[in-house]
Amino acid sequence: MKMIITGGFLGAGKTSLVLQMARYLAGENPEHKAKVVILENEIGEVSIDDKVLENGGFEVETMFSGCVCCTMAGELVTNVYQIVNRLDPEWIIMEATGVAYPLNIKENLEQSVPMESCRIFCVADAKRWMRLRRMLEAFMRDQLDCADAVFINKIDAVDEAAAEQVAESVKSFNPEAKCFRVSAARGIDRAVWEEVFAK
Repeated sequence: MKMIITGGFLGAGKTSLVLQMARYLAGENPEHKAKVVILENEIGEVSIDDKVLENGGFEVETMFSGCVCCTMAGELVTNVYQIVNRLDPEWIIMEATGVAYPLNIKENLEQSVPMESCRIFCVADAKRWMRLRRMLEAFMRDQLDCADAVFINKIDAVDEAAAEQVAESVKSFNPEAKCFRVSAARGIDRAVWEEVFAK
């Protein structure tokens, strides 16, 4: 089983990106579809995102009332074991809350659950990035510094100069991460996913 933890601040577009990623991983061949489970972590008691994801045809599990990187860490491990035993997925894509620390989640899972791999992808909102960075720089650094890939989303909402400024800012937090400029609302090109998941 392989795991992907998707982080990013509230409203960055994680759900749209997760759904497209899941479609790519599941594959287009109906004879051999990879089994993909989406694990959603919500702070509140009601989730709209899981309805969107379920309508995409994927198995969706939702964890409410806390953040899995701190207050619900033990429950996360239990849920992942249950998903593995019940569904035996090839992939679990976890969409963390907008206030989660992805590295904490990864370390907790790697210590407790046998996995082939666990990667962290973060979604950055191109339109709000510079404003959010001024207010939340330390938090954003903690989200990004462990990412394997960063998706600068809503690139269609900014001009080229602003896009370049955001990309440079993201790279200043984590120069090692693969960085992709995307518009999840308009659709993410298959070539992006091929590069993301290249061996």
